[in-house]
Amino acid sequence: MNYSNLFKVALKAILSHKSRTFLSMLGIIIGVAAVIVMMAIGQGSKESIRSEISKMGTNLLTIRPGGDMRGGVRRDPSEMQTLKIEDYFTIRDKARLVARTSPEVSASGQVIFGSKNTSSTIYGETREYLDIKQWKVERGTCFTEEEVRKNAKVCVVGTTIVKELFGEDSHIDPIGKNIRFKNIPFRIIGVLESKGYNNWGMDQDNVIIAPYTTVMKRIQAQTYLSSIVCSALTEELSNDAIDEITSLLRTNHKLKDDAEDNFTIRSQQEMMETMTSTMDTVTIILVVAAAFSLLVAGIGIMNIMLVSVTERTREIGLRMAVGARGMDILLQFLIEAILISLTGGLIGILTGWGISGLVTSVFHFPAAIPLWSVCVSFAVCTCIGILFGYLPARRAANLDPIEAIRHE
Repeated sequence: MNYSNLFKVALKAILSHKSRTFLSMLGIIIGVAAVIVMMAIGQGSKESIRSEISKMGTNLLTIRPGGDMRGGVRRDPSEMQTLKIEDYFTIRDKARLVARTSPEVSASGQVIFGSKNTSSTIYGETREYLDIKQWKVERGTCFTEEEVRKNAKVCVVGTTIVKELFGEDSHIDPIGKNIRFKNIPFRIIGVLESKGYNNWGMDQDNVIIAPYTTVMKRIQAQTYLSSIVCSALTEELSNDAIDEITSLLRTNHKLKDDAEDNFTIRSQQEMMETMTSTMDTVTIILVVAAAFSLLVAGIGIMNIMLVSVTERTREIGLRMAVGARGMDILLQFLIEAILISLTGGLIGILTGWGISGLVTSVFHFPAAIPLWSVCVSFAVCTCIGILFGYLPARRAANLDPIEAIRHE
């Protein structure tokens, strides 16, 4: 059995019907390219989300009032007021596994400077909040602990606030200027470094940060906190820090052993795992949908090969008459099917690679092609060639030489 000769015969048969061969490949090309693009977008989105979450600090912990609401049950409004300022002081002073902590009170509304205004959110924090969320003050400075104690009406703002209120090309220095939020004047003492939009389409620069005492008393007029943000000593100690904070807050809130927590603690690590799991599920769904086109392409290859066997029945009979065995005929047609499938797969991979690059450069959508997806594509194309090429090849191998020669 001369494999080299079989390969040459199969290649010659393919090249003699270029149009038909290309149409057979087209389904494979589209299917593989679709799978590659879906995998690239899914993987790129997952990496982008992980990177975005990491920028906020992988050891970030967020404590919110009310129990775990993932069951979808509405909570009593009073349960959303369970976090008090005493809880912040307890965590700050007693938690050994927490590096930094900040109480948080927020409010949304109109920000006004002169005749200009824009919608934004003001966050009441301590100065440690900037370190926890990895914010940097680009110009000016942050408020001091003394200003926090005195309920000072000072703030640091994001670059979007500066552009909207002072103009993108304005030469006005915002430092020292007074803006109004819900008719309360705030003096700008710092401008934050730009972070741009995150993966959820939120403008991270449309923000105002002020002392939490000021926001709590002068704007919200409330005695409870919206949340408490902390950073664990290290990412590895996040779960231990959650256990420690839980114990401290249960003691503070005088909860009995069998009582449920009236607060919820979430870590960035947990969010990252959830988002990764969600993106994996979405990617699998998209890949499965795209893979159906490969099934259709395989059926197309089988049909073309069956037609080829019918057209070349006389040729097959002559080859058998001069000594070719059934196994030789079977291998010849199998090689043809595998060559069509693999060539289409290679073109599909290159096409998918090009489309992924185009998506990234033109639409600025994250796309990253994992190497294993290319290997899997080659393996799938080989399997398609063998599976869908076997039936026509077997039919050709089982032809009776005398009947085949007589075929018109």
